[in-house]
Amino acid sequence: MTLQVGVVGVGNIGSTHASVYKENPKTELVAVCDIIKQKADAAAEKFGARAFYSVREMLESGIRLDAVSVCTKGEENGGEHFAPTMELLEAGIPVLGEKPISNRVEEGKQMVELARSKKIPYAVNLNHRFTPAALRAKEWVSSGRLGQLHMINMRMWINNPVETSPWFHLRALHPHSFDVIRYFCGDVKKVAAFMMKGEGRTIWSNTQVLLQFENGAIGNLVGSYDAGKSYGLELCEVVGSKGRFVLEDACEHLTFYPRNSIETETYNYLGGMRSFPETFKSRIGDWVNQLEAGAAYDQINGSGEDALKVQMIIEAAIQSWETGAIVEL
Repeated sequence: MTLQVGVVGVGNIGSTHASVYKENPKTELVAVCDIIKQKADAAAEKFGARAFYSVREMLESGIRLDAVSVCTKGEENGGEHFAPTMELLEAGIPVLGEKPISNRVEEGKQMVELARSKKIPYAVNLNHRFTPAALRAKEWVSSGRLGQLHMINMRMWINNPVETSPWFHLRALHPHSFDVIRYFCGDVKKVAAFMMKGEGRTIWSNTQVLLQFENGAIGNLVGSYDAGKSYGLELCEVVGSKGRFVLEDACEHLTFYPRNSIETETYNYLGGMRSFPETFKSRIGDWVNQLEAGAAYDQINGSGEDALKVQMIIEAAIQSWETGAIVEL
């Protein structure tokens, strides 16, 4: 049976979700919702779906919804996710939310707990882990090809001149970074952070975050909103006792380096992945496949719980910088 889906919040990211659903043969986009009527109407016309102007109106319409993407925005890109997500989960509808889960940890906890109590699939668009190259690298980690994990070095930086809250850079960009870090190395135990404001900036637009993991590995994140495009969006290096791998450019390129050999193994554009927007197709496709297969609420990849743990790392980094202390999770 084709899954009937909707999208709440049809700005740039919501429209990307809608396009992916429209192209997926397993889904039918039946509803688009936005509190700005013109946006909802334009999306409805573009994607051939029905327009709604509130989640309540959409739920009361009687339309069948098997899943909904929540792509609202708000402060720090996560200020408006809570209310629509809670309404949809209360109605028993699986939700794929945008990152960050929320810029308020207590809201994130409530969303995760409601989904758990009602046993409803709840995921977040942590899309970097779903690329073919990232999946191949995860296989290497899980199979023991790297040996015992020693460390991870992560870089994520882009040009973003936006000046909103002091923590916009941390909360809006680095859910991706810390999810990739957790995906490969597991839960984080301790966090220490340093930050600086770039030239002419009023927000903490650059950061260095040090991490200790529950399994004993160590790692770091270098993040910035002040870097040029020529530097590349992303680099992730995971080092183990038997070898290491390097992922580059939003998980598009992958190379394995054995510890005791000069022979390397390199993959460029695994699965045709050539640009960041393509990561949405991989991520949403996995979500759709899991729903179609009837995956249990606690077996969802890139889950709300994963996103909550990421947000707690971010808040620990902020606390560390404000207090000058190492923060234990």
